[in-house]
Amino acid sequence: MKVAVTDYSFPDLTVEESILQPAGHAIAAWKERKSAAELPALVADADAVITQFAPVNADVIASMQKARVIVRYGIGVDNVDLAAARAKGIPVCNVPDYCIDEVADHTLAFILATTRQVVTNSNTLKGGKWGLATSLDHMKALRDLAVGVVGFGRIGREVVARLRPFRCRILVYDPLAKPADIEAAGATPVALSDLLAQTDVITLHCPSTPETRGMLNSESLAKTRPGVSIINLARGDLIDPNSLLVALQTGHVSAAALDVFNPEPIPADHPILKLDNVIVASHIASTSVPAVRKLRETAARLALMALNGEPLVNVVN
Repeated sequence: MKVAVTDYSFPDLTVEESILQPAGHAIAAWKERKSAAELPALVADADAVITQFAPVNADVIASMQKARVIVRYGIGVDNVDLAAARAKGIPVCNVPDYCIDEVADHTLAFILATTRQVVTNSNTLKGGKWGLATSLDHMKALRDLAVGVVGFGRIGREVVARLRPFRCRILVYDPLAKPADIEAAGATPVALSDLLAQTDVITLHCPSTPETRGMLNSESLAKTRPGVSIINLARGDLIDPNSLLVALQTGHVSAAALDVFNPEPIPADHPILKLDNVIVASHIASTSVPAVRKLRETAARLALMALNGEPLVNVVN
């Protein structure tokens, strides 16, 4: 049978081949991300589809004549039209336990980098100036701060666990989580409005959905504390970039650390790249050798399970 891989960021597909080829299945793959209009040429006759960032929209799904599963390389599935796949009877699977520790670690690195001005001071010293790169009030200890965690899924929980030893106050907003579970983790469940108003650092760990897209915009950022730091390692479209830019330029947001952006890649001439109080990364928080291998093996095995007619796990639609 044919397994179509719409796009991938790995050097090759040897991991996937080692799982699928011994079972007699062939992989047809495009390494570079293609447009939705181009994808039917690859996926129309595929028995299983694995995708990373390609836009698997309703038209692409409608072209699939044989697909038994669509598997996303990753946790989020916002590039796949879940409703269209469900209507066509195609299960969509993700890899929900991928990169939990990596992203939680990276979140702490970003929080500490902004509260302790790590990058700003490093760049200033490299520029030949000794001493503080910012005013003293920008050098903060987590012990004295309230941190707001938006989303209490697998990654959000691990972020809370990592924050607790720093003795900061931790507020969590997640309308789907049980308040008792949040309290048991050592945090305080709150409404989003309270989290915005009461925290010094806000870190986002929720999926991109119609309800969450643009959740940080000019209106919601105006409700935050002056000098708040914004951390985003979830999805770029959770934040309106123009609203964040203005808030950073006025100083209402004192710092931002972003592993994701809208759009991606971030345009090379985007003014947010010129700000000293912004740390950026190229959507790499999820990466480590063990994490990427687990991601690829899981995706290939999910495709194999579908081809074998086995019950699927991690079905999100």
